[in-house]
Amino acid sequence: MAPRVIPVAPFDLVIFGGTGDLARRKILPALFRRFVAGQMPEDARVIGSARSEMDDAAYRQLAREAIEAHVEARLRDPKTVARFLERVFYIRVDAKGETGWDLLASRMREGVVRAFYFSV
Repeated sequence: MAPRVIPVAPFDLVIFGGTGDLARRKILPALFRRFVAGQMPEDARVIGSARSEMDDAAYRQLAREAIEAHVEARLRDPKTVARFLERVFYIRVDAKGETGWDLLASRMREGVVRAFYFSV
């Protein structure tokens, strides 16, 4: 029996603690596997968030390294990895303070599912 792909509505997924060990070893690789399986809509976005100072490019590199380290080689087609990384962004937010919340709010899209994962 072939697995069924259940369509998912467009979403913005914010991963708090997005630079941590759990995000690197489990969350980002798992999201990439869902992307490879066709279970992530084309306009879905993954927004990493943490206190670390970095930009989108640096976070995409972190995600690339996580995929290379924790996803089996047969799934890591360079074009597929690049397409996934186009959907990955980073916003610095101090979850215990006030820094970054306005920027995060301004980057969240209207009319899509907003999901928040606390990878802490």
